[in-house]
Amino acid sequence: MVAVDGPSGSGKSTVSRRLAAAVDGVYLDTGAMYRAITWAVLQGGADLTDPESIAKIALETELSIGTDPAAPHFAANGVNVDAPIRGPEVTGAVSAVAAVPAVRKHLVALQQAIITAHPRIIVEGRDIASVVAPDADLKVYLTASAAARAARRSAEDATDVAATEADLARRDKLDSSRAVDPLRQAFDAIEVDTTGMGIDEVVAHLLDLLNSKVSK
Repeated sequence: MVAVDGPSGSGKSTVSRRLAAAVDGVYLDTGAMYRAITWAVLQGGADLTDPESIAKIALETELSIGTDPAAPHFAANGVNVDAPIRGPEVTGAVSAVAAVPAVRKHLVALQQAIITAHPRIIVEGRDIASVVAPDADLKVYLTASAAARAARRSAEDATDVAATEADLARRDKLDSSRAVDPLRQAFDAIEVDTTGMGIDEVVAHLLDLLNSKVSK
């Protein structure tokens, strides 16, 4: 099992999917789980400053999670949410929803159950190595410069680079300062700065790291 943590735009999703395919494993995007719950919370009209209302919807939402790295998918209460969870409304609200302790407790339990069912799995998120799977075979913290992260994300979303960089900074601050399971590098995670690296280069590097861990 490989845990891949890091801030938005560091390349976690693409790298993790490629790595999962390379090792004939499965892939779990935990950030998408929080986004799917956020979509349900917004659909339910909950006040984003009311943790109890958010938690109630989160616990009542039925998630369907696809772990095929070639075609990961998410559904909430039977509705495919692959497109809407990447939209600006969900992106603007997900940090608030993810900060609710009851939501984190619920989703961490789901994530751990999936990991247990699929030992050969690549899991990406914010707190995988530190909270969800501290016994992972390999723990990686992917990072990149703020400019590189913003350029990548704006290219994906066709958004303004400056606005994207500001939004990433906002989310970084919220995610790293929340009281429960903040974004942070686990003490035994290997930091990989992807600023000047291509996707293939990053994946090859992680494969080398994984092979060296497994062979020991």
